[in-house]
Amino acid sequence: MLSVSGLSAQRADRTLFSKLSFTLNSGQCLHLRGANGAGKTTLLKLLAGLSRPQSGEIVWQAQALTSLGDQYAAALHYLGHKDGLKELLSPHANLHLAAELAGQPLSDAAALQALAKVGLSRQCDLAVRSLSQGQKKRAALAKLLALPRPLWLLDEPFVALDTQAQDQLGGWISQQLSNGGLVILTSHQTLPATTPPVMELDFAQSQGGKSE
Repeated sequence: MLSVSGLSAQRADRTLFSKLSFTLNSGQCLHLRGANGAGKTTLLKLLAGLSRPQSGEIVWQAQALTSLGDQYAAALHYLGHKDGLKELLSPHANLHLAAELAGQPLSDAAALQALAKVGLSRQCDLAVRSLSQGQKKRAALAKLLALPRPLWLLDEPFVALDTQAQDQLGGWISQQLSNGGLVILTSHQTLPATTPPVMELDFAQSQGGKSE
């Protein structure tokens, strides 16, 4: 479903990675590992279509990313270091705004159900700016559950979550894969036991590397 061929990226005058190639099929998860600054976040942004590589190609469903545009954006969730939430809106309102911007129908019942799953039933109508960091992360994760999409790109998704919430997220990732979706994530933490077996790409060894 997703393939990367000969991908290279630079920051200033430094090469982050070069000739990077891998293929992910339905139901697979790739864990990107490496030190800060190794290029993990850069790769996720490339895969999300937020920037372009120095060289190489990204293909989704047998079509080059450069030819897909909004069609590709509608197929993925990108959860970066910033939660992407509107601070003045509630988690409830943020979900409906995300659905509206994506043109993806979302009933009020489905929104409330997603917020309940992430443990924000009591906070669903509070302004996001009043929430703790862990609650903000939960509010961002609620989009994964409320608006199903086949590709999840998650940058350090376990940060700011307590052990219970990390286990829940591992279970949601497992369910995403069981449904035939794809997940690519970064994490400095040990993945919770609820996370299914994953493929790993170590950026310390990715210069000119290949993973399939």
